[in-house]
Amino acid sequence: MKTISAEMEWQSLAQKALHRECLTLKEGLAVLEAEDDELLLLMQAAFNVRKHFYGKKVKLNMIINAKSGLCPEDCGYCSQSIVSTAPVKKYTLLDKDTLLSGAREALARKAGTYCIVAAGKGPTDKELDQVVDAVREIRQTMPLKICACLGILKDDQAKRLAEAGVHRYNHNLNTSKANYASITTTHTYDQRVETVEKVKTFGMSPCSGVIIGMGETNQEIVEMAYALRELDADSIPINFLNAIPGTPLEHAGRTSSMKALKVLALFRFICPSKEIRVAGGREVNLRTLQPLSLFAANSLFVGDYLTTAGQDVSTDHQIIEDLGFEIEINAL
Repeated sequence: MKTISAEMEWQSLAQKALHRECLTLKEGLAVLEAEDDELLLLMQAAFNVRKHFYGKKVKLNMIINAKSGLCPEDCGYCSQSIVSTAPVKKYTLLDKDTLLSGAREALARKAGTYCIVAAGKGPTDKELDQVVDAVREIRQTMPLKICACLGILKDDQAKRLAEAGVHRYNHNLNTSKANYASITTTHTYDQRVETVEKVKTFGMSPCSGVIIGMGETNQEIVEMAYALRELDADSIPINFLNAIPGTPLEHAGRTSSMKALKVLALFRFICPSKEIRVAGGREVNLRTLQPLSLFAANSLFVGDYLTTAGQDVSTDHQIIEDLGFEIEINAL
């Protein structure tokens, strides 16, 4: 009888999500604290919501680390920060030809979105010129959507990116407002929110997500989902901390595979119609359960991340095929 009751409970949450009703805090906590034996029932309920809005299609994204290291911020999770001793490459913004080559590689990997990411608190005008120049040519020559992640923007910078053809701008909340000061002191949670709101005003699609595993409570995870629902982020990357030696969070450990799947189900229920992307750290945290993540998420990164390696692209393509899902192709 318990199994039948559990199935009814998770399906009732799926029905709320399909009607765009927000889960209560109690319901959100119930998802995160569900018995492991109920996981498949929970993922089936999340899949019902995912399938309603996205069918069996999977969106692929590829990142290029356009500027590495040299960052004045003190984010505890990041190997590129000023407080990190991790041995990462350090270089200024990549030239136009290299950014264009990255775009061609994204197409080869069947990615629909190419993400240009640069370390730093925000771009200089010279750096913005370089990105704008590359974006214009990519838009003219390739069927790719462009996402930029360059930090905090000034109004004129946001305007120029939008005019150049940037579809989406990423600026993650990363953690809860209550947990923020324990992760970074060089910018505030409110500055992150303000940047996301700013890019919306200039017509770019807002992309904002979280990093799970940085000391947050379950209640704070639910609050992060609420915050992204309120921000109306179109794309929500769910990262799971990859604790890199040399960073302040190097001893934080990993999120269990079962917990990671419950987190993905939670975000699908609370942000039902949004692109939920299983992002950085999935290989380390989800391990052999990665295929199950796509029953809640409808998007993933292919290839390497900023300073850590991803798995072979062909493996991701094989997972999608074996699940009976299909890669979504852009119709630009």
